Amino acid sequence: METKGRALRADAERTVRAILEAAERVLSSDPTATMEQIAAAAGVARTTVHRRFVTREALVDALAAWATQRFHEAVEAARPRTSPPLVALHQVTVNVLQVKIGWGFAMSRTAPTDPEVARAHADVLDQCDHLFRRAREEGLLPPDADLEWARRVYYALIHEAAEEGRGAEEGAVDALAARVVDTLLHGVGASK
Repeated sequence: METKGRALRADAERTVRAILEAAERVLSSDPTATMEQIAAAAGVARTTVHRRFVTREALVDALAAWATQRFHEAVEAARPRTSPPLVALHQVTVNVLQVKIGWGFAMSRTAPTDPEVARAHADVLDQCDHLFRRAREEGLLPPDADLEWARRVYYALIHEAAEEGRGAEEGAVDALAARVVDTLLHGVGASK
């Protein structure tokens, strides 16, 4: 009996994931899309979508929270506290770009008022600050670097790279990440 319950939970999780993935695809193309269009793209009945998400707003909120969790996991997977700083910086950039490119609609809808979303963003910020301090200690950033400014520039570079990456070829993420890290560490001007 327990096995059946677990199978049902796993099936329900797969259904929710299919709905969220379909919602991202559909809403990225048409932000005004209906629940019926999302259901069709997910290959489920409209009633199934409504059973999981009472309103369209609830679906969009769940989509944003789910994408934020992917974003948080992407940062953690790069091991920014323990990997060598340059390696971690590149891997964080690759991982975050993959999430931002793949979940662009949802990432643009994250609500910091949701406690889980706020907690995930706070942890990402903490990990990024820690990584930037380590990068400065290793000499990747100058000793007098304003780390808050550097982080804000890094975020802006990631945003621009994600915008460029939408619709790009599959292997483009690595090149975009390398460009972000190179620009952060070396700038765009000629070295003196």
